[in-house]
Amino acid sequence: MTEKLSETGRKTLLEPLFATGWQMVEGRDAVMKVFRFEDFTAAFAFMTRAALWAEKWNHHPEWSNVYNRVTVVLTTHDVDGLSPLDVKLARKLDSL
Repeated sequence: MTEKLSETGRKTLLEPLFATGWQMVEGRDAVMKVFRFEDFTAAFAFMTRAALWAEKWNHHPEWSNVYNRVTVVLTTHDVDGLSPLDVKLARKLDSL
């Protein structure tokens, strides 16, 4: 099981995510980002690649898809907030 991010961890691990477009979700200890693609097929392909990593790491995003946009929210329900798993998955999503 993972642990909730410490204050130090938040500063060192979240700042690089904010630089790539992630932002805090208002009223929640979660981060979100909207990924935009050329079309629906590209957006769905991204979700398919992301799903493989999420399943491998047993850490699943809250997400939705509307045409060429995929909105992703990451939080760790087991710790009721952000954990290193969220940072790991966010970095992977940015690299896909």
